[in-house]
Amino acid sequence: MTDRPSDQDPRRRIVEITLDERSVVRRSADVEHERAVAIYDLIEDNYFAPADHPHGPYRLHLSIAESRLIFDIRDDAETPVATVTLALMPLRRIVKDYFTVCESYYEAIKTASPSRIEAIDMGRRGLHDEGSELLCSRLGGKIDIDFQTARRIFTLICVLHIRG
Repeated sequence: MTDRPSDQDPRRRIVEITLDERSVVRRSADVEHERAVAIYDLIEDNYFAPADHPHGPYRLHLSIAESRLIFDIRDDAETPVATVTLALMPLRRIVKDYFTVCESYYEAIKTASPSRIEAIDMGRRGLHDEGSELLCSRLGGKIDIDFQTARRIFTLICVLHIRG
């Protein structure tokens, strides 16, 4: 993970991101909203620099295959740049815990007190931050990203884990 340089090169960014939809059966309206917001925010503001390839901008396709997270990175002309593969096992616990807290949060907003909702939301954000930091660490030496980019990609990784 890096702090975004103040004189950021506009080529070191994602201009399009797609998710492998083949593995997803159906998602709730809440999940679809989270996915759409994460993609919109990611495209609007991100820092993404694959190692040894300084010339973007990039198109990113995220997928999960055989317990691996796959970053299929292409340039703006759809020419393959790199494929980065990460084992999912280190992320699974955080994703599972994050889903559990999200379920509690969505239930709480129906009936719980504002202080209870806020406490659950703090836990949700803490797990999201933990997953984002782990993602940055796992991508170290392969793809340089800032924390906000990692947060949005972590959201999309969670979406990919939903099986209906």
